Amino acid sequence: MSLSREQLVSIAKSYWSSNGDPHSRQESSPEAERLHARWEQELQKITQWWAFLEGLEKELPGFSIGDATATPDACFRCVAYPAGAPLPALRWVVVGCVSILAPVYAVYGVRFEYGETTRVLREVEFDPRRPEIRAPAEVIARRIEAAFGFSALPRKVAETPVPLFVQWKQPPETTLFHALFTNEPGSLP
Repeated sequence: MSLSREQLVSIAKSYWSSNGDPHSRQESSPEAERLHARWEQELQKITQWWAFLEGLEKELPGFSIGDATATPDACFRCVAYPAGAPLPALRWVVVGCVSILAPVYAVYGVRFEYGETTRVLREVEFDPRRPEIRAPAEVIARRIEAAFGFSALPRKVAETPVPLFVQWKQPPETTLFHALFTNEPGSLP
Protein backbone atom coordinates (compact mmCIF):
# COMPACT_ATOMS: atom_id res chain seq x y z
CA MET A 1 0.00 0.00 0.00
CA SER A 2 1.56 3.28 -1.06
CA LEU A 3 -0.51 5.61 1.15
CA SER A 4 -0.03 5.74 4.92
CA ARG A 5 -2.86 5.34 7.42
CA GLU A 6 -2.66 9.07 8.13
CA GLN A 7 -2.91 9.95 4.43
CA LEU A 8 -5.95 7.69 4.03
CA VAL A 9 -7.66 9.27 7.05
CA SER A 10 -6.93 12.72 5.59
CA ILE A 11 -8.48 11.67 2.26
CA ALA A 12 -11.57 10.31 4.04
CA LYS A 13 -11.99 13.59 5.94
CA SER A 14 -12.33 15.39 2.61
CA TYR A 15 -15.46 13.37 1.74
CA TRP A 16 -17.23 12.71 5.06
CA SER A 17 -18.37 15.19 7.71
CA SER A 18 -17.00 15.28 11.24
CA ASN A 19 -19.46 17.97 12.38
CA GLY A 20 -22.55 16.07 13.44
CA ASP A 21 -25.02 14.02 11.49
CA PRO A 22 -25.15 15.37 7.91
CA HIS A 23 -28.62 13.79 7.44
CA SER A 24 -30.11 16.20 9.98
CA ARG A 25 -29.31 19.24 7.78
CA GLN A 26 -31.35 20.46 4.84
CA GLU A 27 -28.36 21.57 2.76
CA SER A 28 -25.53 19.40 1.48
CA SER A 29 -22.23 19.61 3.31
CA PRO A 30 -19.04 20.52 1.41
CA GLU A 31 -17.91 16.93 1.96
CA ALA A 32 -21.11 15.53 0.41
CA GLU A 33 -20.66 17.85 -2.57
CA ARG A 34 -17.08 16.57 -3.03
CA LEU A 35 -18.26 12.95 -2.88
CA HIS A 36 -20.96 13.68 -5.46
CA ALA A 37 -18.39 15.36 -7.74
CA ARG A 38 -16.04 12.40 -7.29
CA TRP A 39 -18.79 10.01 -8.35
CA GLU A 40 -19.47 12.15 -11.42
CA GLN A 41 -15.79 11.71 -12.37
CA GLU A 42 -15.72 7.99 -11.66
CA LEU A 43 -18.92 7.25 -13.55
CA GLN A 44 -17.25 8.62 -16.68
CA LYS A 45 -15.03 5.51 -16.46
CA ILE A 46 -17.85 3.01 -15.88
CA THR A 47 -16.83 0.93 -18.89
CA GLN A 48 -13.63 -0.05 -17.04
CA TRP A 49 -15.78 -1.38 -14.18
CA TRP A 50 -18.05 -3.28 -16.56
CA ALA A 51 -15.03 -4.81 -18.30
CA PHE A 52 -13.71 -5.88 -14.89
CA LEU A 53 -17.04 -7.59 -14.08
CA GLU A 54 -17.04 -9.39 -17.46
CA GLY A 55 -13.50 -10.64 -16.86
CA LEU A 56 -14.44 -11.78 -13.39
CA GLU A 57 -17.34 -13.82 -14.80
CA LYS A 58 -14.88 -15.64 -17.06
CA GLU A 59 -12.45 -16.37 -14.21
CA LEU A 60 -15.14 -17.53 -11.79
CA PRO A 61 -17.37 -19.77 -13.92
CA GLY A 62 -18.99 -21.43 -10.88
CA PHE A 63 -20.28 -18.09 -9.63
CA SER A 64 -22.92 -15.57 -10.51
CA ILE A 65 -21.26 -12.12 -10.52
CA GLY A 66 -23.32 -9.09 -9.54
CA ASP A 67 -22.73 -5.35 -9.35
CA ALA A 68 -23.54 -4.05 -5.86
CA THR A 69 -22.32 -0.49 -6.47
CA ALA A 70 -24.36 2.24 -4.76
CA THR A 71 -23.37 5.87 -5.19
CA PRO A 72 -23.98 6.84 -1.55
CA ASP A 73 -20.98 4.57 -0.83
CA ALA A 74 -17.39 5.44 -1.72
CA CYS A 75 -16.67 2.41 -3.88
CA PHE A 76 -17.56 0.20 -6.76
CA ARG A 77 -18.64 -3.17 -5.35
CA CYS A 78 -19.02 -6.62 -6.89
CA VAL A 79 -20.53 -9.77 -5.42
CA ALA A 80 -19.74 -13.39 -6.29
CA TYR A 81 -22.59 -15.76 -5.44
CA PRO A 82 -22.10 -19.53 -5.73
CA ALA A 83 -24.09 -20.37 -8.87
CA GLY A 84 -26.70 -23.08 -9.13
CA ALA A 85 -26.56 -24.20 -5.53
CA PRO A 86 -29.83 -24.64 -3.65
CA LEU A 87 -30.17 -22.26 -0.74
CA PRO A 88 -28.57 -23.92 2.27
CA ALA A 89 -29.40 -22.95 5.83
CA LEU A 90 -26.25 -20.80 5.86
CA ARG A 91 -24.98 -19.24 2.62
CA TRP A 92 -21.88 -17.16 1.86
CA VAL A 93 -20.90 -14.68 -0.82
CA VAL A 94 -17.63 -12.92 -1.63
CA VAL A 95 -17.55 -9.13 -2.07
CA GLY A 96 -14.89 -6.99 -3.74
CA CYS A 97 -14.75 -3.21 -3.15
CA VAL A 98 -12.73 -0.72 -5.21
CA SER A 99 -12.53 2.68 -3.51
CA ILE A 100 -13.21 5.81 -5.54
CA LEU A 101 -11.37 7.94 -2.96
CA ALA A 102 -7.97 6.21 -2.77
CA PRO A 103 -6.13 3.49 -4.74
CA VAL A 104 -7.13 0.72 -2.33
CA TYR A 105 -9.49 -2.24 -2.37
CA ALA A 106 -10.96 -4.77 0.04
CA VAL A 107 -12.31 -8.29 -0.40
CA TYR A 108 -14.45 -9.95 2.25
CA GLY A 109 -17.00 -12.70 2.79
CA VAL A 110 -20.59 -12.43 4.00
CA ARG A 111 -22.60 -15.29 5.47
CA PHE A 112 -26.38 -15.27 5.49
CA GLU A 113 -29.06 -17.38 7.11
CA TYR A 114 -32.26 -18.01 5.22
CA GLY A 115 -35.70 -18.39 6.70
CA GLU A 116 -38.74 -19.38 4.69
CA THR A 117 -39.09 -15.93 3.13
CA THR A 118 -36.22 -13.81 4.44
CA ARG A 119 -32.45 -13.55 4.32
CA VAL A 120 -30.68 -12.41 7.49
CA LEU A 121 -27.07 -11.21 7.73
CA ARG A 122 -25.14 -13.63 9.86
CA GLU A 123 -21.52 -12.48 9.69
CA VAL A 124 -19.11 -10.28 7.72
CA GLU A 125 -15.70 -11.93 7.46
CA PHE A 126 -13.00 -9.38 6.62
CA ASP A 127 -10.23 -11.96 6.51
CA PRO A 128 -11.61 -14.53 4.05
CA ARG A 129 -9.66 -17.64 5.08
CA ARG A 130 -12.60 -20.05 5.11
CA PRO A 131 -11.87 -22.64 2.36
CA GLU A 132 -15.08 -21.98 0.40
CA ILE A 133 -14.38 -18.23 0.41
CA ARG A 134 -10.59 -18.17 0.00
CA ALA A 135 -10.31 -19.21 -3.67
CA PRO A 136 -12.88 -16.76 -5.12
CA ALA A 137 -11.54 -14.00 -2.82
CA GLU A 138 -8.04 -14.54 -4.22
CA VAL A 139 -9.34 -14.38 -7.80
CA ILE A 140 -11.25 -11.15 -7.10
CA ALA A 141 -8.20 -9.59 -5.42
CA ARG A 142 -5.90 -10.57 -8.29
CA ARG A 143 -8.36 -9.21 -10.89
CA ILE A 144 -8.74 -5.89 -9.02
CA GLU A 145 -4.96 -5.47 -8.83
CA ALA A 146 -4.58 -6.26 -12.54
CA ALA A 147 -7.49 -4.09 -13.73
CA PHE A 148 -7.03 -1.06 -11.47
CA GLY A 149 -3.49 -1.28 -10.08
CA PHE A 150 -4.83 -0.82 -6.54
CA SER A 151 -3.42 -2.30 -3.32
CA ALA A 152 -5.30 -4.25 -0.68
CA LEU A 153 -6.17 -2.18 2.38
CA PRO A 154 -4.68 -4.11 5.33
CA ARG A 155 -7.28 -5.14 7.87
CA LYS A 156 -5.46 -3.39 10.70
CA VAL A 157 -5.57 -0.10 8.76
CA ALA A 158 -9.19 -0.69 7.69
CA GLU A 159 -10.20 -0.99 11.36
CA THR A 160 -8.75 2.43 12.23
CA PRO A 161 -11.45 4.48 13.99
CA VAL A 162 -12.24 7.78 12.27
CA PRO A 163 -14.27 10.67 13.76
CA LEU A 164 -16.55 10.86 10.72
CA PHE A 165 -20.22 10.44 9.92
CA VAL A 166 -20.40 7.98 7.02
CA GLN A 167 -24.02 7.75 5.93
CA TRP A 168 -25.70 6.25 9.02
CA LYS A 169 -22.48 5.14 10.74
CA GLN A 170 -21.43 7.50 13.54
CA PRO A 171 -18.32 7.90 15.69
CA PRO A 172 -17.00 6.05 17.61
CA GLU A 173 -18.17 3.08 15.45
CA THR A 174 -16.96 4.55 12.14
CA THR A 175 -13.79 3.02 10.72
CA LEU A 176 -11.56 3.81 7.78
CA PHE A 177 -13.18 0.85 5.98
CA HIS A 178 -16.58 2.55 6.24
CA ALA A 179 -15.18 5.85 4.94
CA LEU A 180 -13.27 4.37 1.99
CA PHE A 181 -15.84 1.75 0.97
CA THR A 182 -19.27 1.35 2.59
CA ASN A 183 -20.95 1.81 5.94
CA GLU A 184 -22.98 -1.38 5.40
CA PRO A 185 -20.69 -4.16 4.15
CA GLY A 186 -23.38 -6.81 4.65
CA SER A 187 -26.09 -4.98 2.72
CA LEU A 188 -26.19 -6.78 -0.62
CA PRO A 189 -28.71 -7.48 -3.37
